[in-house]
Amino acid sequence: MAKTFFSGPVESGNGFKSVVKNETTGAITEISTYGGAPVALADGNVSLTNATHSGRILIVPNGTQDNTYTLPAPVAGATFTFVYGGGAADGTDFIVNTGSNTNFFIGNVAFNDTDDGAASVVFSDGNSNSKLQVNVPASAVINVVAKDGTNWQVWGSVTGATAPAFADQ
Repeated sequence: MAKTFFSGPVESGNGFKSVVKNETTGAITEISTYGGAPVALADGNVSLTNATHSGRILIVPNGTQDNTYTLPAPVAGATFTFVYGGGAADGTDFIVNTGSNTNFFIGNVAFNDTDDGAASVVFSDGNSNSKLQVNVPASAVINVVAKDGTNWQVWGSVTGATAPAFADQ
């Protein structure tokens, strides 16, 4: 594998892409786009892709329904950052879904309760929890990175009246 060293700034007019090449087939798979514009997610269920969503800030709307954002198959290094972008506490939830209990979350989310001011941490079980439900957020930042071709590391924070929850499919 060749390496390139730059001693000065590197500029791009439209972000940088991280890719992997299959040594057998030569196929190129895009992992992330860095420096690209944020992506405003739809108020509806969305199947995310590495090419469009990985490496970018994903703005979650103040939804009119519970929205599920399904991650693509994990490719080591793919990153997804969900930021609740509503102007007030949401009346609905958003769910980050890996699509399969075999592609589970490892990690936790800090929770700040607006009802009583208490803080806590919500943990995945580390062996099958493949959904993270962010319940009626007032504020939320959820980070997800593919550790390898199987599992997702998760961390972040949620502020609201109801704690987020991890679950199986």
